[in-house]
Parts: sequence; structure tokens; C-alpha cells
Amino acid sequence: MAMKSIEEPDVGISCYISNLPGFRGILKQRYSDFIVNEVDRDEQVVHLTSLDPPAEEPKSVQENGTKASDSTIIDYSSQIESFKSLAGDSDAARLEELINQINSGGDDSVPPIVLSPDYDKSHRTAIHNFFKENLKFLVTDVVDGPDASSKCIRVRSKSEKGRNSKKRKERGGKPFDSRGSEDWPENVGKFLRFNLYKENKDTQEALGVIGNMLSVQPRSFGFAGTKDKRAVTTQRVTVYKKQASKLASLNKRLIGIKVGDFCYVNEGLLLGQLWGNRFTITLRGIVSDTEDTIKASADALGKRGFINYFGLQRFGSGSVPTHLIGAALLRGEWEVAVDLILDPRDGERPAIAKARKYYKGSDDVEGTLKQLPRFLVAERAVLQSLKKSPGNYQQALKSIPRTLRMMYVHSYQSYLWNHAASMRVQKYGTEQVVLGDLVYSKEIPNGKVMELVEPECVDDCSATYDNDNNNNEDEVSGDIHDEKNSNVKVVTSEVLNSGCYTIDDVILPLPGSRVIYPTNDVAKVYHDLANKDGISLTESVHNLKEFSITSMTGGYRKVFQKPINFEWELLTYTDCNKPLAETDLDKIGKSVDAPNGKSEDASDSMKQLESSDDGAKVEPDGTEIADDEGTVPQDGSVCNSSSQDSQIALKLSLTLPASCYATMAIRELLKTSTSVAYQKTLN
Repeated sequence: MAMKSIEEPDVGISCYISNLPGFRGILKQRYSDFIVNEVDRDEQVVHLTSLDPPAEEPKSVQENGTKASDSTIIDYSSQIESFKSLAGDSDAARLEELINQINSGGDDSVPPIVLSPDYDKSHRTAIHNFFKENLKFLVTDVVDGPDASSKCIRVRSKSEKGRNSKKRKERGGKPFDSRGSEDWPENVGKFLRFNLYKENKDTQEALGVIGNMLSVQPRSFGFAGTKDKRAVTTQRVTVYKKQASKLASLNKRLIGIKVGDFCYVNEGLLLGQLWGNRFTITLRGIVSDTEDTIKASADALGKRGFINYFGLQRFGSGSVPTHLIGAALLRGEWEVAVDLILDPRDGERPAIAKARKYYKGSDDVEGTLKQLPRFLVAERAVLQSLKKSPGNYQQALKSIPRTLRMMYVHSYQSYLWNHAASMRVQKYGTEQVVLGDLVYSKEIPNGKVMELVEPECVDDCSATYDNDNNNNEDEVSGDIHDEKNSNVKVVTSEVLNSGCYTIDDVILPLPGSRVIYPTNDVAKVYHDLANKDGISLTESVHNLKEFSITSMTGGYRKVFQKPINFEWELLTYTDCNKPLAETDLDKIGKSVDAPNGKSEDASDSMKQLESSDDGAKVEPDGTEIADDEGTVPQDGSVCNSSSQDSQIALKLSLTLPASCYATMAIRELLKTSTSVAYQKTLN
């Protein structure tokens, strides 16, 4: 039976701060009603202001992009001769043939070579180091040898299976390097930073399009967090050793995507390296008993804020209950977790539903893979692993990209946190600090760079892992949590009487091995819910560290959040298809004369996307759902553009830290659900 979409109470979202009545308003009737601009660590709002490359790009960088046709083939005979003394004649011959194939550029695919079986680990290490030092355009790994005690080194081009290889003439006779030019000038930062503007596309999709045009792989890009799909967003991105002029030239071919504001920097962006986001949200179709109700609610949101819940998209709203998958992982029930990922579910496209149903009834892995689209990353990874190792469900789960598979466990942490936050509000209210609450100590300065980083719809930094430094996300968040966690204190009578803390200081833990819990009744919620799900927060029932709460350090999150630089205004409109807020691209179009083409391009880009929006979204696990959180289909049936009936819209502008969900602020304002199912009923 297909899983039904979850509702807010299912994941602990049940309370409000104010008792004011709500009113009707449609969230994301058009994706252009939801504008997001990243706020960097210096608290500067990121805008797209120019589509042009730097006026004076360093000469050597320009040459790197133009002199290729004048170069000659590099001679690697000395390296091959050195390799012969290390590995022998036969392996040296194989290597020479591989290099010649790469340099010829004649094949669509250059297959890897496998060297002779090697029983000596130290010798294999020497070979790995040889390639790292002498032939950096090649990469090596190890595969099983012909018998149990032997291993073979495999050698391949850095280009993925050679599919991105260019003709020798185009790359100056140099082997293809997917990470950029080898002769980059020393006086120029190795990373090109640019502002990415996108409409109705998620970040990975947009970078995938740009990557294909540049012939670079997605991992070449760095960014601080993924932004909503059903929105107009601007964010910072870095790419390794690419010329600004190359990216700027793509703007003419890109639809719904623009790049600009280029500069060269020394470091690439990593997940979590942002302060927050600036939102411009237009709620259409406002219906209220009086205008005073709207004004009172908006003023209350600005003054008192909202409960800082994790929003529905955290849990795979409308598609897959990711916290239930997380619970299965924490229990060590690998097969159950795999079934939850692959089972049929409600609200998917017919072709996907058919593929899931086919697998459920047949267990035909290969047949199902032929039917599943490639964007279902988690499902395809699991099936491909099961194809190689039938019945090895643990290995199948580990084959899912780490940032995706960890979302399941993080969503279970969020599930417990939401319930604890509701308990805190129900039991102790929203006015004051009480005995047993947790707060960050004010005895030690609390810098903004130490804010808990959990970007909306992004790989979560809420938990790091003991003794695990193989992941950049962990490296970003580890120091943050170690330092902040040590500054957490329980509110005692003495602390309470000091008057140093207010309701805005109250925090609650995300479960882990290094957090403390409140000493009041709220702590019981964590353990009761976990016990009900068959999970211990203090002991692990299996040895797979990444799926164990006891191996996570944990973190903390503010219970209440006030919007920053909050502004609002009421608008009237008659045409539902007319944007009510200016995007960065609109502003660029205004500043350029139409004959130059840019103003017209900006308008065309928006119109084409607005008219072709299908409202689909891909969840963190790769699952596509009908719409984004709290959205409705965007088509002509929603509103008759020829109608002259005047309607009211409420436009909000607010900044939130990266840990906060704007949809939860809207929920506090409207006093209605942000679920897809409810928002659809408003039309």
C-alpha cells in the first residue's frame, strides 16, 4: 500500500506562539512568489548585479583559455621509463597505451587499465605515489586480484570513463583534467567565485546544467547550501580553475539560470559556510475578516517570532517519511530501511509508481533499474548495489551518497526535537525561562560564526561524528559544536534569579553523545518517543557508526526565532500571472537598455519558466513529489488573468539564520498548515 503524505502533527509541529486568529493566504502560488537570497558569513545579502566577466581578467588566465590550439603533445616517455623500473615492462606498455589513447582523443571512452597482480602492499603504495607525483592526470585505485591474497591497481583518466575527453587540438595536447587547467597562474586565486541565479530549479540541477556545458563534474563546484527548487534564488558558488569569461558566455544559452559577479578566490565554498538567507515571500489570495487581523498578525510575527520547528520538507513531505527510515537505520533494520526507500508511495508520477510496484511484486532488480529515472539517486544506488550483492542490505544503504543517507538519521533527530519543542511550549508557555531549561552561557562571548548551521533543504550539519574526519561537512561543523556544546548550561534557581536570560535564549538538544538534556519534564519526551520506536539514545544495537546516535556528537537549536530586518506590505492585484516582487534579474533588466538584449533576455527567461513550470520537486533522497512544500500547481487554471476582480496579497521580507525554515514563520502568521495537500485545497 502506498504511503500517504505526512501532516505537521505527525512530526511534532503542533503549537503557535500567539493566540491571534489566522487568515487565508496561498504560499508559492507561483514560484516567483518565493525569492531567496543567500546571506554570507559577513552578513551580506548575495545579489546578482552583473552578468559580465571582470573588465580586466588576468592575462595569463585569458591565455589559458585560448592558447590550447598552439600547444604540442606532451612527451611522457621519461615517466614511462621510470615506471618501467618500478612495475616492469608489461605494465609500462599498458600505461603507455593508455596515455596514447587519452592524448589521441579519438575514442568516446578510454577504458581503465589493470596492472599485474601485486602481493606487496608497500609496493602498491609506491605505485600509487608514483602516479600522484608524476602523472597527476591519472588516478589509481585497487581491485581484487586473481586469488584471495593478491590485489591489482587500476589506472584511469580523471575524466569519468573518458566521456568528457576533448579532442587533442582543443585541450592543447594535454590529458583531460576535470578539475581545470594545470598551468593556472600563481598570482590568481584557484577558485572562480560567482553568483548563481536560478528559477524553479534546485541547486544540483542548475549546477548539473552548467557542469555539462563546461565539461566538469558536479564535485568541481562548491556551495554553502542548496536552495529551494520552487523559488527564485541567488547564492554563491565556486568552481576550480575556470575562466570567468567561459561562464559568462553561457548566459546566452542558459534558460532559467544566470551566472555573474565573478571574482577569483583562494578557497572553495563548503556546505554550511553561510550566515542565513533573505526571503521575499508573496502570499496571494489573502482573505481575512478584517485588515486589522492581518496587520496584528504581521506585527506579532515581527515582535515575538515563531517556534523554530524543522519544516515538513525535512521529513520528505508528500513523498517519503524520512524519519521512519532513520528510525529503521538506528535500530539496525537494514532490510526494513531498504523496503521503505523502494516501496510504492503516494503522489508520484505514474511511471515511477509503476516501477516501484513492479519491484514490490517481482524483486526484479535489473528490470526495475531500466524503469527508474536517473534522478532517483537513492533508489538506483540501492538497486545497483543489490544487483552486485543480493541480500546485502547494509552495503546497499552505504552505497547511497553519504549526504543523502545521513538525511534519514538527521530527520529522526529533527522529529524528536520538534516534539520536544511542542512539549516545552505546552508545558511552560512562550513567555519566560523556567527551571531546567537549557541556554548558551553568556559568561563566554557567543560569536555569530558559532551559530548552529543547518541549512534548509540541505545536507545537515546538526551532528558530527566521533573519530570521523573523512567528510568536509563534518570538518565544517565539528569545531562549531565542540565549542558551543561546552558553553551550554542548565537554568538553576541562581541563574533564573540573575535575570540574564530570556525566552529567546532557550535551546533544546538534537540527540547525540555529547549533549545534555533539560532537567525539567521536556527531557522525558526524547526518551519516551525513542523507546516507543525501539531506539536507545544511550546505547547502540549495531556497529555501523554513521547510523548510530551514540556516535553522533549532537547539537543544539534555539526554540524560538524572531525574523531579522522584517518588513511587510499589503498589495492589491487583478492578474494572478503578474509577478508582485522584483527579482535580481528584473533589476538587471531595468538597468540595461532593451536594444542591448539583456533586458529582453531576463523577461523571456522568466516568462518561459513561469509558463512551463511543472511543480515537481526532488527530495533529498532523490524522490520526486508532486510539489514543493506548501505549494500549489502553477498553471492557468489557478487564476483567470483576464478577471478584473481585485485581490489582496501580503508581501514579506525577512532574514533568517541558516538553521531556520521560512515556512514555519508563514505557518505562525497564517495559523494554517504548510502541507502540500492543504495548500492545494485553497484553490
